[in-house]
Amino acid sequence: MTNYLPGFVNHHATEAVPGALPVGRNSPQKVPFGLYAEQLSGTAFTAPRAENRRAWLYRLRPTAQHPAFQPYQGAPHLRSTPFDQVPPSPNRLRWDPLPWPDQATDWVDGLITYGGNGDVGTGHGVAIHLFAATSDMERRAFFSADGELLIVPEHGRLRIDTEQGRIDLTPLQVALIPRGVRFRISLPDGRARGYVLENHGALFRLPDLGPIGANGLANPRDFETPVAWFEDDDSEWQIVQKFGGGLWSTTLPHSPFDVVAWHGNLAPCRYDLTRFNTINTVSFDHPDPSIFTVLTSPSDTPGTANCDFVIFPPRWMVAEDTFRPPWFHRNVMSEFMGLITGAYDAKEGGFVPGGASLHNQMNGHGPDWASYEKAVNADLKPHKIEGTMAFMFETRHPVRLTRWAAEAPTAQLDYDAVWEGFPKAQLP
Repeated sequence: MTNYLPGFVNHHATEAVPGALPVGRNSPQKVPFGLYAEQLSGTAFTAPRAENRRAWLYRLRPTAQHPAFQPYQGAPHLRSTPFDQVPPSPNRLRWDPLPWPDQATDWVDGLITYGGNGDVGTGHGVAIHLFAATSDMERRAFFSADGELLIVPEHGRLRIDTEQGRIDLTPLQVALIPRGVRFRISLPDGRARGYVLENHGALFRLPDLGPIGANGLANPRDFETPVAWFEDDDSEWQIVQKFGGGLWSTTLPHSPFDVVAWHGNLAPCRYDLTRFNTINTVSFDHPDPSIFTVLTSPSDTPGTANCDFVIFPPRWMVAEDTFRPPWFHRNVMSEFMGLITGAYDAKEGGFVPGGASLHNQMNGHGPDWASYEKAVNADLKPHKIEGTMAFMFETRHPVRLTRWAAEAPTAQLDYDAVWEGFPKAQLP
């Protein structure tokens, strides 16, 4: 028996107790077993059918039953819009991995915001966080009212208990948690580190394939949604929410994970990045990196994303008479990169798993000298790039840094030096 249901944004129906899910209606006068029916809407009621996402939850108690939220004083490095602590910077930036905390720190308090853009109030832009955690979330849950969360672990496994089921996550897998869904994270390996994208804009979806055809890139069947699971626990719990850019908390006299059954197309899911069907050239020239897009959050400008989630997985390189690494370029989009494992083919050194880099819009970047020299002198035989997984959060607006990221002890202050040593081209 599987613990997951296949498909991206599928309409699922699942129950942890047989007979708990109403049949033929969403809100009957009497819900089975006295459960409470509650709708969770991820889009406006009147959103077009193809865009509409919602789920009906059947739980032991209504979520409305709680005391007032109060400001939460934890997570000292978590920030949100407006990102105005420091002036926006055009400089290319790179950071070493986060150090492990010197005291017990759970996932919430281990979040550190590097930057972002947009506005949570008007529903556009992103926030980019990294985390380093060394303890489980004990009788506490978290949710963001500001956006959906894409969680990308780099080191250590995560057990994510959500209102709609349990997700086990390893590096090379990602989890997508909808806005408003409560969850807690425990650490089977004792500690974990990784990246989080908070998407304030349109919900993530699979990119259109266009001339690629019906198949390729991330296939819908490979996304996995957990089956219903619940916890009947009457001890005291803390609920922390991110709302309007700030953190708030309240307490419950019971576990928030008391959804016995649910149905709908709004739910957490996970995806195994190794199942991505990579598209690449079989003739000449390196295609645009958009061919590596896993998920996209569109904007009001067609073809220009609020944010794309792009990966650079193992793949064959066979192009003839072609500079095979990513070429030098300046981009209207801003690129925040991370590395899960291995090495990135455009950088010979310095960019390591758990680290990050930022190339803001219209600022030149590309391979370092060592990678360039190797590529232009390579014997162009078919070659497979193996043992790597880099990714990119690509967004239409400049990424504005937090003060922590601008002054981080992990910042590589000599990053610009990787482009030193390029000789001047010699004309005849």
